[in-house]
Amino acid sequence: MTERLTITDLQDMIGRSRFHQMFKPEVLNIDYDHLSLKIKFHMCDEFERQPGTNQWHGGVISAVVDTVGCYGLAMLSAEPLPTINFRTDYLRPAISTDLMATAMVRKAGRTIGVVDVDIVNDAERLIAVGRASYAIQAPLPISG
Repeated sequence: MTERLTITDLQDMIGRSRFHQMFKPEVLNIDYDHLSLKIKFHMCDEFERQPGTNQWHGGVISAVVDTVGCYGLAMLSAEPLPTINFRTDYLRPAISTDLMATAMVRKAGRTIGVVDVDIVNDAERLIAVGRASYAIQAPLPISG
């Protein structure tokens, strides 16, 4: 059985990627009982759809889905895993808000893991939902 990662462990792992650093991710919660991970992402001018709109660009929101999904599964693998595929459904614009993304591991199999991601704004209104699959190099030790 692999030792469980802490919030600090995951924060450090995410911080190793210069790409992920652009989002200023803040790990808020890890729940091993429900296999979920919650991360906050801070808005900045570079993420705007158009200058002066204060609206998150859809591509950035998709990157958030992939990032949170990956690290949701990393709770079990203790390392980031390569993305196979992901999709994002946008439900409403994210304007003048930070984003909180929650990954829920749906399956951690022998070769593929599947994660669902909900993204909400500061008012906890659902902004987008996503689903991602990742390649698993070795069996993940899932402990309850």
